[in-house]
Amino acid sequence: MGKGSKMARKATVTENRILDSAFALMREEGFEQVTARRLAAKAGCSTQPIFRLYENMDQLIGVVYEQAIAYFERFCEDSPKQNMAPFLDLGMAYIHFAEAEKNMFRLLFMSGYRGEKSMYELLNGRSGVIGKEVARARAKGVKKPGEVFMKMWIFIHGCACMALTGDFDLTPEETALLLTESYRACAEAN
Repeated sequence: MGKGSKMARKATVTENRILDSAFALMREEGFEQVTARRLAAKAGCSTQPIFRLYENMDQLIGVVYEQAIAYFERFCEDSPKQNMAPFLDLGMAYIHFAEAEKNMFRLLFMSGYRGEKSMYELLNGRSGVIGKEVARARAKGVKKPGEVFMKMWIFIHGCACMALTGDFDLTPEETALLLTESYRACAEAN
């Protein structure tokens, strides 16, 4: 190396380490706690690498948010499928997600931080699960399956919020029965 040239400083803190730490912090303590100082402490670095990679914390939270969406989609895809009435497998997964991933559930479905996505888009995901379930309900003779989904979703979201606060103490079997009865009532009223 010549006298006037500078050697590029080796990045010891990788973007993956920062993102993994931010995601873990969000899961453990909530997205409100993902601050530059707390993240730096979790990642074992100063705040400099964070702001070298991200313009600001909002940009970083946006990336963590997209990771949370992908996590939720995998969670739903990996959830048991019982081939119950339409909307029930998704509902069961959603309620279980609220119980298992409280902070991530708050970020995705209760924070108002959705970027450009509606709740419908979040739920539907890349797989188009809602569209498939609406088609399934239509095939079962439901005349207005979109309306049935909306009624069911209000009920399912309420159950998930109760699960989030620890006020939902039904077993999975009891939950499935409750959702099945609700689906039948909504479908018949339609």
